Amino acid sequence: MAVRIAVRVSPGARRTEVVGRHGEGWRVRVAAPPERGRANEALVELLAEVLGIPRAGVRVVAGAGSRDKVVEVDGLTAAQVDSALG
Repeated sequence: MAVRIAVRVSPGARRTEVVGRHGEGWRVRVAAPPERGRANEALVELLAEVLGIPRAGVRVVAGAGSRDKVVEVDGLTAAQVDSALG
């Protein structure tokens, strides 16, 4: 079972955190710069930690070079993801 969520990422922030809803998806700030995939790695680490799943269960499946991304999460329902991120 895998759930896909939309995420808007703001790289280079002071803190790495989930900010809240952004339309149908989520807004996330990461401290990592947007170079060589660092911001994507920071996003995966943050989501895995917040959702309580292994890093291997979180993948950026679309928008790797964009602020707007689609992230796939294994092992949780959409309701569980929304509850954990909210």
